[in-house]
Amino acid sequence: MGMASTTIPCVFFFIQILSILSKSEAKVSAVIVFGDSSVDSGNNNFIPTIAKCNSEPYGRDFPGGTPTGRFCNGRLTSDFISEGFGLKPVVPAYLDPAFNISDFATGVCFASAATGYDNATADVLKVIPLWKEVEYYEEYQKKLRAYLGDKKENEVISDALYIISIGTNDFLENYYALPRRQSQFTVQQYEDFLVGIAEHFVRQIYSLGARKLSLTGLPPMGCFPVQRITNFDDPLNCLEERNKVALEFNAKLKATVAKLNKDLPGLKVFFADAYELLLQLITKPSQYGFEVVEEGCCGSGLFETGILCYRHAPLTCPDADKYVFWDAIHPSQRTNKIISDQLVPQLKQLFL
Repeated sequence: MGMASTTIPCVFFFIQILSILSKSEAKVSAVIVFGDSSVDSGNNNFIPTIAKCNSEPYGRDFPGGTPTGRFCNGRLTSDFISEGFGLKPVVPAYLDPAFNISDFATGVCFASAATGYDNATADVLKVIPLWKEVEYYEEYQKKLRAYLGDKKENEVISDALYIISIGTNDFLENYYALPRRQSQFTVQQYEDFLVGIAEHFVRQIYSLGARKLSLTGLPPMGCFPVQRITNFDDPLNCLEERNKVALEFNAKLKATVAKLNKDLPGLKVFFADAYELLLQLITKPSQYGFEVVEEGCCGSGLFETGILCYRHAPLTCPDADKYVFWDAIHPSQRTNKIISDQLVPQLKQLFL
């Protein structure tokens, strides 16, 4: 009797140890980023486009206080997520010659500010279309294989966390700003068109080895400062019609995520609800220590972004941490940190 009673706790202890060991072996090998200015860490610096932010005051709160091409006063959500998984605190831009394949082995960014799912969106400011981001990813895989060998490269690719954040420009820079797509699609048809491209993109990178994906939905784009100033019926309040479109699009994208998770063996796609996360900060700013929501920190905060948000812009705020938005479109570093702090535990639960 005494022998049996000591054996059982030992067995349980052994099972616990095995469980801990298997969890410690599960890992995210790298963070690989696709998308637009919400996650572009500097690729647009190296292409001929006006969609750049490689000058002060961008980057003033980044380590070293330098502008990097990130549309922010500091780090992006993707940088904080990388750090949250024990990888490096910044995800380097693939086109930046200051980095090489050894830097990219644990994280790389293919994103391009002002791009979208729709090729026509990338054409507006002559930036990198999504299909080209995929081509760069394929090129990266070849370089990684040459650097690490086949086996290790396969492990990095399949264990990497893929962050995809794109879609806002398709509406704000393309559909609502230019006549072409409006003449071809109703807004609901355009949502369907974009969701179809999103599904094709996920299937494409799945075929190239991606297995752990975080797909970001649209934010409450009607609450961007640059949208608020166009609200003539209800000055400086959110354009609810644009928010409604974001919610419609997100519902369709979420349904596609469920379909992809069911259809593709071994694939796990997490739907990152950017809408709800950002809306919390916008509607309850004081709960998070923010003071200003309606405008960004840079310049007047109502229309400036990129080259219009320049070093000596009058009215630029001294403390971006009090602002939900850094410029008229992009969140401040502090907003990015709060959002990533909410996302990382959910991502770890699914992918570790």
